[in-house]
Amino acid sequence: MTKILLSLHVLAAIIAVGPVTVAASMFPPAARRVGVALPVGAGGGTDAGDVGTVRLLHRICRVYAGLGIAVPVLGFATAAAMGVLGDAWLITSIALTAAAAGILVAFVLPRQEELLERLNGGQTVEHARTARLAMFTGLFNLLWATVTVLMIVRPGSTTGA
Repeated sequence: MTKILLSLHVLAAIIAVGPVTVAASMFPPAARRVGVALPVGAGGGTDAGDVGTVRLLHRICRVYAGLGIAVPVLGFATAAAMGVLGDAWLITSIALTAAAAGILVAFVLPRQEELLERLNGGQTVEHARTARLAMFTGLFNLLWATVTVLMIVRPGSTTGA
C-alpha cells in the first residue's frame, strides 16, 4: 500500500504542482509583453489574443493550485504508512509546503488577478508590478524545489538515495 500511496503522491505533485510552477513563471513576462505602453498593432497594447494567453496562464495556476491539495493529502497518507510523521525532514517539508501554498494563495494568485484586470481594462502594466509578481513566483518555485530535494534526499533515510 505504501508504494501505491507514494506513487500517487509523486504523480499528484508532478501533475498538479508542475503546471502551476511553469504557468506562474510564464505569467509575469507574458503580462509585461501585453501591457507595454505601445499602441495595439505597433507591437504592444492589450490585444485580445495576447490577453487570452495571460488569462489562460492564470486559469492554469488557479485550477491546478486547487488540484494541488491532493499532494499534501497523499503525502500525509504516505508518511503515516511509512511511519515517518515525526521525522525532522518531513516536518520541514510540511512547513515549506505550507509556506509555498501561502505565497501562492496570498501573493501570486491575487497579483495575477490584479494584472489581468488591468490588461482586460486596456491599461498598461508597470514593470515594477510584474517584477514583484516574478519575485513571489520565484520564491514559490524555490520552496517547491527545496521540498522536492528533501523528499528525495530524506536525511536519515536507509534507502541509500
